Amino acid sequence: MKKNICLLILLGTAFVRGECQSTSTALSQNFKKLNWLQGTWIRTNSKGSQTGYEQWTKTSPSEYRGKGVTLQGKDTLFVEKLRILERENELYYVADVPENQKPVYFKLTEITDGGFVCENPNHDFPKRINYTVDKGKLKATISGNGDSINFLFEKKQSQ
Repeated sequence: MKKNICLLILLGTAFVRGECQSTSTALSQNFKKLNWLQGTWIRTNSKGSQTGYEQWTKTSPSEYRGKGVTLQGKDTLFVEKLRILERENELYYVADVPENQKPVYFKLTEITDGGFVCENPNHDFPKRINYTVDKGKLKATISGNGDSINFLFEKKQSQ
């Protein structure tokens, strides 16, 4: 009887360890799919005389940090702090903007080599964020409540 209990505990531990390693491997693979995000992206569809950019850096094997900036000439109109990170075995896009008291978490619901989708149905707007990249061009779309806004970018070439 003791042998059977020990065997069950050993098998259960191996199963849990295998599940954790499998989840960890999947998260690691998904982070690798985001390598294209690194760098500075110059906004190409800003309004009027405004300019803008997003800048992303991989700060660890499980986190990207970014910032989005909108400028009017040399004046900064808007700054948002962005992150993509692992939390509770899930990936999240985190937006920290001045209008919100706390950062807003959007769960990544789809991730491919050419983009990702993240969602938070409980947030007022946006409820969904979609990034797609193709040949040095990035399209970020925020949407919800029947509205959507496209942000178009080109990757700044390293000098």
